[in-house]
Amino acid sequence: MSGNIELLNTTLAATRAADRAALIAYLPAGFPTVDGGIEAVKAVIEGGADIVEIGLPHSDPVLDGPVIQTADDIALRGGVRIADVMRTVREAHEATGVPILVMTYWNPIDRYGVERFTAELAEAGGAGCILPDLPVQESALWREHAEKHGLATVFVVAPSSQDARLATITAAGSGFVYAASLMGVTGTRASVGAQAQDLVGRTRATTDLPVCVGLGVSNATQAAEVAGFADGVIVGSAFVKAMLDAPDEAAGLAAVRSLAGELAEGVRKR
Repeated sequence: MSGNIELLNTTLAATRAADRAALIAYLPAGFPTVDGGIEAVKAVIEGGADIVEIGLPHSDPVLDGPVIQTADDIALRGGVRIADVMRTVREAHEATGVPILVMTYWNPIDRYGVERFTAELAEAGGAGCILPDLPVQESALWREHAEKHGLATVFVVAPSSQDARLATITAAGSGFVYAASLMGVTGTRASVGAQAQDLVGRTRATTDLPVCVGLGVSNATQAAEVAGFADGVIVGSAFVKAMLDAPDEAAGLAAVRSLAGELAEGVRKR
């Protein structure tokens, strides 16, 4: 069975045709529980997210700040497994028809088996993977299997990436390019900063792929700012924090649905 890279491509093309950025939401699988995590994904889509990234919880998430680390810890203590990540992708996609990607560090895939992981993700209806710590020069095996199964390979670029390096990364990627707005870990911030706009411009000079910005966006004003120069606005920690701060699961679902609505309005006001 083929994955949903084409659905991802058409979704991003449709938001561009509508003269707006896509809203891309991130939530970890298994948080607060596997079932609760699936409902949270549905809630952010109901609120207005165009695309969702499902985080595969990891004990040492080097790109993630304390908020997502806390959620990952809850998921891992709850016994989440890769099978639960695949179930989250499957049930969220079947319920909504929205493209769903997995964001994961390389070690779990390497241990699970690249062919097994890509085949199962495609069978679940996944659109691809975001791989923040897989060096492009070591990615040939992954890309071979991802292409075979119709999955996007999304690489991360950073403000420190030199232009030649950007060209190498974007040439190997598919779906979109994840532009980290600043050097550091995920988390909400008062300002996204000018570094992100410069990085988007330099990245676009190397590729026709959409360039989507993550790290730091937490409210509608910031979403509108980033939507003014990026093809997509990626929000993770703000959704996770809304779930963590809620007194119970129902309140958490209401909070992420409401936040998605505010952010969806923001990306339309660029």
